[in-house]
Amino acid sequence: MEFYRCHVLVCAGTGCSSSESEEVRRTLNLEIERLKLDKEVKVITTGCFGFCNLGPIMVIYPEGTFYCQVTPEDVKEIAEEHLLKGKIVSRLLYRDPEEDIQVTDFEKIEFFAHQKRIALRNCGVINPEEIKEYIARDGYYALGKVLDQMTREEVIEVVKKSGLRGRGGGGFPTGIKWQFAYDSPGKIKYVVCNADEGDPGAFMDRSILEGDPHSVLEAMAIAGYAIGATQGYIYVRAEYPIAVKRLEIAISQAREMGLLGENIFGTNFNFDIDIRLGAGAFVCGEETALLTSLEGHRGEPRPRPPFPAVKGLWEKPTLLSNVETFANIPAIFLHGPEWFANIGTEKSKGTKVFALAGKINNTGLIEVPMGTTLKTIIYDIGGGIPGDKKFKAAQTGGPSGGCIPAQMIDTEIDYDNLIALGSMMGSGGLIVMDETDCMVDIARFFLEFTQEESCGKCPPCRIGTKRMLEILERITEGKGVPEDIENLEVLAKTIKNASLCGLGQTAPNPVLSTLKYFRDEYEAHIFEKKCPAGVCQALLTYIILAEKCKGCGLCARICPVGAISGKPKETYVIDTNKCIKCGTCIEKCKFGAIVKE
Repeated sequence: MEFYRCHVLVCAGTGCSSSESEEVRRTLNLEIERLKLDKEVKVITTGCFGFCNLGPIMVIYPEGTFYCQVTPEDVKEIAEEHLLKGKIVSRLLYRDPEEDIQVTDFEKIEFFAHQKRIALRNCGVINPEEIKEYIARDGYYALGKVLDQMTREEVIEVVKKSGLRGRGGGGFPTGIKWQFAYDSPGKIKYVVCNADEGDPGAFMDRSILEGDPHSVLEAMAIAGYAIGATQGYIYVRAEYPIAVKRLEIAISQAREMGLLGENIFGTNFNFDIDIRLGAGAFVCGEETALLTSLEGHRGEPRPRPPFPAVKGLWEKPTLLSNVETFANIPAIFLHGPEWFANIGTEKSKGTKVFALAGKINNTGLIEVPMGTTLKTIIYDIGGGIPGDKKFKAAQTGGPSGGCIPAQMIDTEIDYDNLIALGSMMGSGGLIVMDETDCMVDIARFFLEFTQEESCGKCPPCRIGTKRMLEILERITEGKGVPEDIENLEVLAKTIKNASLCGLGQTAPNPVLSTLKYFRDEYEAHIFEKKCPAGVCQALLTYIILAEKCKGCGLCARICPVGAISGKPKETYVIDTNKCIKCGTCIEKCKFGAIVKE
């Protein structure tokens, strides 16, 4: 066994990979070889650390030094100063924005201090392409324990006691789902992992697969034993090439070590897993549409009941959960159901992974105990709003969720609280909005997405979302009429009640929630023909402030349609009839004299 004085962890998740982390690793290995440190220093490729806007990220142990935004040009200095001489490269350290001090130990960074990593426990810690590193972190111990010591009924009871609920959307109790699949008669059963993550701004499942694929494989094998299945499938979108590659490597390694396939751990339990690629249809995130696609047909939802646990893939009993749900399973069996149940709230146990995005300083992947307040997520973990702008709302649950307004910022995030607010947990997308966001336009954006992604099978979703989108477009174009608000509410409730699947039933949520908390903005668009946030171009008027205009004439020279006139050293004027509201004049004015009203 080789022992190294120093281990260098370099993030190779999608975010960091897009910022040259592969070149950073390659250059680092060359520098280590040049300095003859290859017997002392080992470079480890990891998954996502979570702090995505600071990538590429590099952490050096045993010190735990956290370097951020590392470029290939920085590598030589890190190798010569830190790895060779033991001197920290201060300029690459994370700087605490509140205290304006550099932090050498990443565990003391505020972004990580409020988190508890269970589903993400190995992401950023191990090399996802090396099964031995997963095993060194107690990987596959839970599967061995289950096969050696527990009956199928006992396994299901553990999942029930943990209180784990599905992390893919509705939050159905996982143990009960396992029980249904176990109780369903049939010699052939399946376990399916939903890795078709289609919400805008969501990358939770992708990051787990990229950083810790074996946790999902182990969990699926445990589930297969529990319900009596011998075959599993991971349905993952083809747009996740890094995740697919690492899944393929992980499955191959697990098979080679006898952890997948026949007679696992020397028992008579057989279980194998195959990958199936999705073509990126949002509707295939819905479980019955996913199963239809997995069978080789066009991805369209099926009526329920019967539910997949009773009649699923090829009409056989099927246990279907998403990536994050499965990622929790090995930890529950390692530490016990009581340990997991003591985290979170009374009805929402454990932790939840969120993809934090939008108008927030610290974008990235976070995992917090259920019950953590929205305020903690936005200001303590997220670092607040850029430019000290006011927090306005947070969209949870993706296009199927709703907007939580600023006055609800102390809300404890769990399944029931979000539903009570008109939103939902969903898979875990959390998009932050500030005072510059128009909530009518936000509703239009999400409805445009769901309308475009509707499979079209049922009329309420296919036609209803189209009519709602037409109304929203009319309102944002300044053509709204008073009855539009009532029509939106009637259409939304009809679609929720009559759509075939969960995606159609939740599509109106962004509209209903913004109508509930930001009705004044709808009314301003309709009655005053104004967009309070200054977003909807058709409702804006560009004017030049006399007290700020210096008469330089730059705005007149760059206006593409000649809408600005005036004389040098006098106040210029915008002809609103000619103005196309392109914003070029505001962008170029050096004196801040041009504003939108």
